[in-house]
Amino acid sequence: MLLLPKAFLILSVTLLLSAALALYSEQAARPAPREAGRVQFNEVAAASGITFRHENGASAEKYMFETFGSGVGVIDFDNDGLPDLFFANGADLAHGKPSPGNALYRNLGNGKFEDVTAKAGVAGNGMFATGVTVGDYDNDGYLDIYVTGYGGNQLFHNHGDGTFREVTAKAGVGASGWSSSAAWVDYDRDGYLDLFVGRYLDYDMRKSPYCGYQKPGYRMYCDPTTFDGTPALLYHNNRDGTFTEVSRKAGVANTAGKSLGVAIGDIDGDGWPDIFVANDGVRNFLYHNKGNGTFDDITYGAGVGFDMDGKALAGMGAEIADLDGDGLPDIFFTAFSGQYNPLYRNLGKLLFEDGTVKAGLPIRVKTLGFGAKVFDFDNDGYPDIYVTNGHVTDNVALYDPQLSYRQTDLLYRNLGGGHFREVSAESGPAFRIQHVGRGLAVADFDNDGDLDIVVSDAGGSPLLLRNDGGNRNHWIALRARGRESNRFGIGAKVRVTSGGRTQLREVNPYGSYLSTSDTRLYFGLGAATLARIEIDWPSGKKQAIDSVRAGQILLLDEADAKR
Repeated sequence: MLLLPKAFLILSVTLLLSAALALYSEQAARPAPREAGRVQFNEVAAASGITFRHENGASAEKYMFETFGSGVGVIDFDNDGLPDLFFANGADLAHGKPSPGNALYRNLGNGKFEDVTAKAGVAGNGMFATGVTVGDYDNDGYLDIYVTGYGGNQLFHNHGDGTFREVTAKAGVGASGWSSSAAWVDYDRDGYLDLFVGRYLDYDMRKSPYCGYQKPGYRMYCDPTTFDGTPALLYHNNRDGTFTEVSRKAGVANTAGKSLGVAIGDIDGDGWPDIFVANDGVRNFLYHNKGNGTFDDITYGAGVGFDMDGKALAGMGAEIADLDGDGLPDIFFTAFSGQYNPLYRNLGKLLFEDGTVKAGLPIRVKTLGFGAKVFDFDNDGYPDIYVTNGHVTDNVALYDPQLSYRQTDLLYRNLGGGHFREVSAESGPAFRIQHVGRGLAVADFDNDGDLDIVVSDAGGSPLLLRNDGGNRNHWIALRARGRESNRFGIGAKVRVTSGGRTQLREVNPYGSYLSTSDTRLYFGLGAATLARIEIDWPSGKKQAIDSVRAGQILLLDEADAKR
């Protein structure tokens, strides 16, 4: 038995007591958790009239794009105040069959959706579509749709009469290769949305290698390390319906990139939107906007390129959001099974620390995370985390019986101060559904004040998870109408103060994986019934509104703002 000096024992006890007192003080400062189990998520896709089924083209050849999945876009395409849904679809390329087509569902407002794809003209050109990003690139007041994919991308312009026109060639945003997540971002703040497109691997299905054991049934999808990366693309909006590709000039064309998740946010509060890219098996990229049309890759100095052991993760979906309430946007992204989903806490001055352990999140998970969204599911004023899961290897159980292709999703409730507890098991029957989760978005589809969830399934039917009970707490929702800024106020910062606390969010529906969420911002107010709202527009204008009543969807118009 090892005997320790008395002084060392006294010091150890003192340190333990100090740590305990600090933890007690921190917990005492946080609000007590609400009663568990009040919010339940129920799956209602089929009952709502959504019959879409994803075509992944799964084949014996195991082409990489077959396991990629696709995204979902929330888009109120007809401006009736009801969020509609767009699903990107794959194709059976192994057998030379084009895609069955993307799908657009109109929200009828009674818990039902209607398939309006044919009328709208957005089925696509038969390519293997992957990502969906929604934005009004010409400021005509109607949201347009950009679809990424394997072999090229498509841009659909919204006519405002329920129909779209494919304008890819005219706009000059067709791209090449294999694109993944994309995001609209007014990076130069000229009032028009530009377009950032992440790209994945330099992959040719005609030269697809054999991976896995050489025995029947054991062929598997290859590891991305087998292939070279591809640089991302940045398209500058020429303000005439066309775009110019400026990736190299802007400093975002890293040839090592294997982009899966793309998140946008102003990480240092200087008013210029920055870009985070979650890469698959190579370091992440954090591009800091210099405000002159160019970006600096500050990944190494910022500390967000690797995990806590200095290794590159298989990054999937990404989010930028203030998770601990300190007014500084943090970074969260999902990763591979056997790794962990890291939370990088923003320390200010372009520095981050891996705060996963401090946040109470697991440092080893069996699930394989893809889409991720940060949102306040119970409206208590603290943003929570939802992760959808599904493996990439359909026969993974042959290699590891403890793993499965189909998996259940995860919900982490924010207890305050960026401390989380997993509440999946107590949050409704939706969390018992095993599926192959990929894209993920959130929106208040029934306008009842709480955010619902939509998840795309690789090779299967999507999930529409209705939030039942999240509106027991008070809430307020905001939609932005830009004038000098872009029409939907993308990039605007909103601060809501209620009950002695201030929450900071950005009007930014992008992030997650291959998907776009509602352009409206939702804030949980807990027991508070009044709030003060402040908004900083991308144009530099500001406005503030006092004593705003809870329980409403409020229009913020830049016409009322001042410099």
